[in-house]
Amino acid sequence: MSGRILVLGATGRLGYAAAAAFREAGWTVTSLVRPGAAHRAPRGTRIVETSDRPDAVAAARGMDVVLHALNPPLKSWRRMALPHAYAAIEAAEASGATLMFPGNLYNYGKRMPAVVDETTPMRPTARKGEIRVTIEERIREASDRGMRTIILRAGDFYGSGRGSWFDLVIAKQIGRSEATYPGPLNVVHEWAYLPDLAAAAVRLAAVRDRLGMFETFGFASHAVTGRELIEAIAKATGRQPRDIRVRRMSWWLIHLLSPFAALPDELSETAYLWQVPHRIDGNKLRAAIGELPHTPFDTAVARALRAIGAIA
Repeated sequence: MSGRILVLGATGRLGYAAAAAFREAGWTVTSLVRPGAAHRAPRGTRIVETSDRPDAVAAARGMDVVLHALNPPLKSWRRMALPHAYAAIEAAEASGATLMFPGNLYNYGKRMPAVVDETTPMRPTARKGEIRVTIEERIREASDRGMRTIILRAGDFYGSGRGSWFDLVIAKQIGRSEATYPGPLNVVHEWAYLPDLAAAAVRLAAVRDRLGMFETFGFASHAVTGRELIEAIAKATGRQPRDIRVRRMSWWLIHLLSPFAALPDELSETAYLWQVPHRIDGNKLRAAIGELPHTPFDTAVARALRAIGAIA
C-alpha cells in the first residue's frame, strides 16, 4: 500500500532519509522545509517552504500520513520541541492522517533496563526525557480523540550524512587515526542505521490500516559495544583496531559547563546512554512487518563513513 505523505522537517537527517525512502516506494511525498532550505530537500518531492503552523496544517490536507521529523537545534530544543509536536498533531488531526513519530530512548532514564521493549515503564531522569514523555502523552491523547498513531522508537541515528554522535564526535578525527568515544568501550549501545529505519517506517505505513489506533514499535538495529564500533571503523578504513587511538570524551568538562550554557547542558543529560548497557527488542515490529530491514553492521559503518567523506 502506498499513498500520500507529508514529511515535516524533510531536510533533517531522518526527514530526508524517510522522504527519499517513501518516494522510492512509490508514495507521493510533500517535503515541508523551513524558508530558504528548498535546495536541501529530497528531489522528486513536492516542496513547501514555511515555518508557520497554519501552513503546515494546510499542507497536510489530503494526506494519508504525516511524519513528524522536526527536530530543533540543541540550543532551542527544550523551547521548541513541544510546539513542534503540537503542530504535527494539529496537522494530522485536521487531515485525518496517520501520525508517525520517531521515539527515542530518553524516556527511560538512568535506570533503563538492558533490553527495552514496548512495555518498559518510562521513568525519565532528565528534562529532555520528561519532554519526550510529555510529547508522547499529548500524541496519545490525540489518538484517544481518533487520530491513528505510529511511534517508531530507535537508538542513536547514524548513516546518510552528518549530524550525529557517529560523525560529530566518534569518527570526527578518524583521518588522523583517532576516535573519541563517549563512554566505556565495553558497554552495549543501541544505534539506528538511518536507511534501515526509513525502510521500516515505509513498511509500517503500508500496513497502518491493520494496526490499532495507537501503536508503538521498537526498531532493533545495531546494539554494539564501543569496542565493536571501533573495530568496524578500523576495518572500513583499512586499519587494525590497535592503530586507532581512542580518546575518552571529557564528560567532566561538559558537566562542569552545563549550568552556564545550553549546549553542554543538553549534552550532559545524555551521558547515561553511554554508561548504561541497553538494546531495543524488535519482536513486535517484526511481527507487524516481517523481517526487519537490516544492513550488516560492518557494511553500515563503511557506508556511514563514506557518506561523511572519511573513506573513498
